[in-house]
Amino acid sequence: MDLDRTDAPSGSAPRTSSGFGRLLVAVYGILALAATVRGAYQLVAQGSEAPVAYSLSLLAGIVYVVATVALAKGTGRWRTVAWVTVSVELVGVLTVGILTIVDAGDFPDATVWSGFGQGYGYVPLVLPLVGLFWLWRTRPAPHTSAPPAA
Repeated sequence: MDLDRTDAPSGSAPRTSSGFGRLLVAVYGILALAATVRGAYQLVAQGSEAPVAYSLSLLAGIVYVVATVALAKGTGRWRTVAWVTVSVELVGVLTVGILTIVDAGDFPDATVWSGFGQGYGYVPLVLPLVGLFWLWRTRPAPHTSAPPAA
């Protein structure tokens, strides 16, 4: 896979969904589906048992859905949406991961982000780091102005 920035037309940023980005969007899509279905099912079927944990799983799913769409679109305002959602995802997995280790009693059942995404093979911890790297890597080239003619 070529991570070179030269695959974009002159003067524009590479799309976040091209090259390696296709794999990234696919992984986000799978995690979005898994987390959203899990959170929704748990809230409906067992909501009174651990409402905070199940709500956090659903929230994680929604964040993944928005991130997937934003990364797939990959241009203009969608890049900003991707930066925000992937950053929220990283803060969420770090915060919930720490809370589930420090005070496990507050989370009687696991969330997608519990133990830094342990139940999902730590993909929820690694994915936002990869996503942020990819957004940075595919950022628009800085505009340079030509020096004035003498």
